[in-house]
Amino acid sequence: MHLWGIDLGGTKIEGAVLESRENPKPIARQRFPTEAVKGYAHILGQVEKMVEMLSAETGLKLGHLGIGHPGTIDPNTGVVKNANTTVLNGKPFDKDLMARLGVPVRFANDANCFAVAEALIGAVPDTLPDAEVVFGVILGTGVGGGLVVRQKVINGRQGIAGEWGHNFLDESGGPCYCGKTGCVETVLSGPALERYYAGLSGRSLRLPEIAQRAEDGSDPAAAQTIDRLIHFFGKAIAVVINIVDPDAIVLGGGVGNINRLYTDGKAEAVKHLFNTRIDTVFLKPKSGDSAGVFGAALL
Repeated sequence: MHLWGIDLGGTKIEGAVLESRENPKPIARQRFPTEAVKGYAHILGQVEKMVEMLSAETGLKLGHLGIGHPGTIDPNTGVVKNANTTVLNGKPFDKDLMARLGVPVRFANDANCFAVAEALIGAVPDTLPDAEVVFGVILGTGVGGGLVVRQKVINGRQGIAGEWGHNFLDESGGPCYCGKTGCVETVLSGPALERYYAGLSGRSLRLPEIAQRAEDGSDPAAAQTIDRLIHFFGKAIAVVINIVDPDAIVLGGGVGNINRLYTDGKAEAVKHLFNTRIDTVFLKPKSGDSAGVFGAALL
């Protein structure tokens, strides 16, 4: 069965049709701007346009669709919340879109789509084909996560399953956009690390350069920034492991490219575990920029 997926972002919308779950090769792929500034109705129209383009390219008729989007659809109110594409917030996005398309549509947060892609066809099957519990981590501009159990994404009673980025971590992170203080996101995200480095050094550098300076030992402020990342990453991820005890954790996003997370970060987590060792496998993602749209198709 062909799988249709759409990754709806604030700046771009990407769609793909995959051959099947067993052979997840894209037979069609399209991408164009979301143009979210034109409003909610326009976004609905852009999704419809994407479906029409994929149908024209493949000669297939849409039967089912998976959509990854920013935010989540609250299962109790039926409307979108927590989306950085703010025109979606407060809207019954699923109902409105299914009314337009006339087919069943499965919706998930974009971090959940990342987790699904890596759990089903990405890094996990290659390393742990029998894994039952997978936690997919986004460490980038923000911090998010998705939980996949027995190959199904877990949304939760309030639609916030996997949102470890808004657990409390440390007061030093300062205010978070969510209205709280010291969230994981305020300490471990790329912008948070860059701000911390700038406060130490008086210089503004992007995270890849900070990480490189820390690695080659040329910059004490950079080394302190990455050491702090490792310390707090261990504390933050240990909470997740203590609660859901995943077989594997996949680290996506730009911060996930820092190699010490897979060694020193993992070792740091042991200090906070309700166990004497750590058997959870930490993996780098394999889906790349395809994770969102492939994960949506796999929903």
